[in-house]
Amino acid sequence: MVITYHGGECFKVSQGDLTVAFNPPSKDSDIKVSKFGADIVLSTLDVPDFNGIETASLGDKKPFTIVGPGEYEVKGVAVRGFVSDTKYGGTAGLNIIYSVSLEGMNLCFLGAFGGSDLPHDAKQELDDVDILFVPIGGEGALDYSDAYKLAVQLEANIIIPMQYMNGGQKDALKLFLKEAGAEGTKAIDRLTLKKKDLDGKEGEIVVLSAN
Repeated sequence: MVITYHGGECFKVSQGDLTVAFNPPSKDSDIKVSKFGADIVLSTLDVPDFNGIETASLGDKKPFTIVGPGEYEVKGVAVRGFVSDTKYGGTAGLNIIYSVSLEGMNLCFLGAFGGSDLPHDAKQELDDVDILFVPIGGEGALDYSDAYKLAVQLEANIIIPMQYMNGGQKDALKLFLKEAGAEGTKAIDRLTLKKKDLDGKEGEIVVLSAN
């Protein structure tokens, strides 16, 4: 599995020829991302920063799009979506938290989650998180302090912060790393790992450079 970051909350997760995109921004967003091809797109909130389906459509790649709660299975990828609260952009709305099973690993993508507590159904299901994508920039989503508290609660093996570029709370990444006692963490271009690579990891912070 290869994970790359593209700013905001946009990530590409690739396994062989399969690509899953999380929250690609649209052309109307201030977050600018080059177009790329994806097989599956997950959008957590219907706002320009996260609903750019056209961004992840390129050539023959016309992605299957998931934009709501429920259970899905697409090309061998199992996805579950849970409704949660957000005030991203200053307006109260509904954000989808996604749990994705890929290559034997469980990914949890919180999107623009901004509540004080996880929804009950998500709490019951999110009990074995390998990789957690967590917003840390505030602006209606979690800020750096609440983000770290939730990450600890979920006991993820790897924690990937997001939504601290292109806006977001000033110095959010620096403050988040301090909160986690991981000030020396250096950004990397991509995260490449297999299930066995998670052995012995507990709450490890991984910072990805935006491509």
